[in-house]
Amino acid sequence: MHKYLAPLALSAALATPAFAADNYTIDTRHTFPVFEISHLGFSTQHGRFDKTSGKITLDLAAKSGSVDLNVDTTSLDMGFDAWKEHFSADGFFNTEKFKTMTFKSDKLIFEGDKVVAAEGEFTLLGVTKPLKLTVSNFRCGANPMSKKAMCGADIAVTIKRSDFGMTKYLPAIGDEVKISSPVEAYKD
Repeated sequence: MHKYLAPLALSAALATPAFAADNYTIDTRHTFPVFEISHLGFSTQHGRFDKTSGKITLDLAAKSGSVDLNVDTTSLDMGFDAWKEHFSADGFFNTEKFKTMTFKSDKLIFEGDKVVAAEGEFTLLGVTKPLKLTVSNFRCGANPMSKKAMCGADIAVTIKRSDFGMTKYLPAIGDEVKISSPVEAYKD
């Protein structure tokens, strides 16, 4: 009888699905990139983008996943209209021509059960470059209010704007741009 058990056990193992990846949709109300840049060496100016969308796939058992994040550059908020108009123009974000910037990653880096980084490609002003961003405070669970399954984290990266062709007023307006964002996403 045991000569039938081995093939049966093998077929059962092959038929049993592996841990499947879970898909998440970015919560646009709780995901908004903020950036800071030196202004004439006297102060650090801040801006943010109010519309972000995307998808995240996580397979926590396999320690893998992907990110597809899209930022609507026309949602730029600099705190007042004249400053927003200045940074929306050609030479900076050129939001009329480049309405989105994106980050796409198929490589999430884990320490234990936590995502701590993502490596992928960042596109700004039509220029795509490799980018590694850090992830902190990664956590998955149920939203205490809605009870929906979700994951959240904080991301951060520093880029050189000149790498993407944004060279207006260098070096008076700093080349180094620090970007950070809270990210929350609900399981589909």
